[in-house]
Amino acid sequence: MAPAASAPTELVDVEAVFGFRTGLEVRAFAPSDEIGVDGHVVQDHVPAIDPAYRFDPDVTLAVLAGFAQNRRVLVQGYHGTGKSTHIEQVAARLNWPMVRVNLDGHLTRMDLIGRDAIVLRDGKQVTEFQEGILPWSLTRPVALLFDEFDAGRPEVMFVIQRVLERDGKLTLLDQNRVLAPHQSFRLFATANTVGLGNLNGLYHGAQLLNQAQVDRWDIVAKLNYLSASAERNIVLARVPAIADLPGGEATVDSMIAVAEMTRTGFAAGDLSTVMSPRTVISWAENLLLFGDPGQAFRLSYLNTCDDAEQSIVAEYFQRAFAVDLDESIAQS
Repeated sequence: MAPAASAPTELVDVEAVFGFRTGLEVRAFAPSDEIGVDGHVVQDHVPAIDPAYRFDPDVTLAVLAGFAQNRRVLVQGYHGTGKSTHIEQVAARLNWPMVRVNLDGHLTRMDLIGRDAIVLRDGKQVTEFQEGILPWSLTRPVALLFDEFDAGRPEVMFVIQRVLERDGKLTLLDQNRVLAPHQSFRLFATANTVGLGNLNGLYHGAQLLNQAQVDRWDIVAKLNYLSASAERNIVLARVPAIADLPGGEATVDSMIAVAEMTRTGFAAGDLSTVMSPRTVISWAENLLLFGDPGQAFRLSYLNTCDDAEQSIVAEYFQRAFAVDLDESIAQS
């Protein structure tokens, strides 16, 4: 049996796969590879390819640099822009195993590093060290993604700081071991803020990050909301049945127009709830269920808005669809 592959070998045609040209040389694991090291195969952790996904060239180039040149990449942007999915879909096309960890308030240092656990060996209870996700990933050809990086607890963040440098080694004090990163280990993170805390009141729980840690990220990419045409293509790709409805594509254009007005309203301080591309997709899916744009809009987005702001949102709907929201629902 051939040994498991521990490094990517297949040269990638970036223009054919991702839709833009670059001088960056990118390699992927071969589809036939068993990926792993020392008998540990991690092939099952390769994300599934979403053929409907659309890549942002600037962010994709940053993520590709992370994979190809072992750069630490932080992707920052509003919710629903597809930050984590962007990294996952790049990994999927590179056939690169990936582990995604959400840094919520319940994740502890022991979850990352590991802990002693009682296990059965030959019918006897013995205590042995169970490694956490960080040492497990660090020693394997795996891309580790820290989601919601700005929501992590301080003691957790300082553990991560040890491995942010490309040759960063992880010291396991309880084990008297120093772990060196695998040659194909990669580290990514996503965040709604860029370490400055919850300045606009939109992301409760976002923490101020140590600027020495932010400085350790080699590349910080920003993913904004898509252009109207790109968002239209994504919605039609994710919910293709909507194009079969009478005036379906025009309806999608009106939905995206409403979403863009909510984003402009948020930037102007008129709204506190933004309609993300994820919400637009939910709206399209609910339209297929309920048959009326107004009813689907209320259930997908309007009911999440503050009562004082719902009249503003209803006005956005009226502008885009040329019909009052209540009249639209009444006609359904």
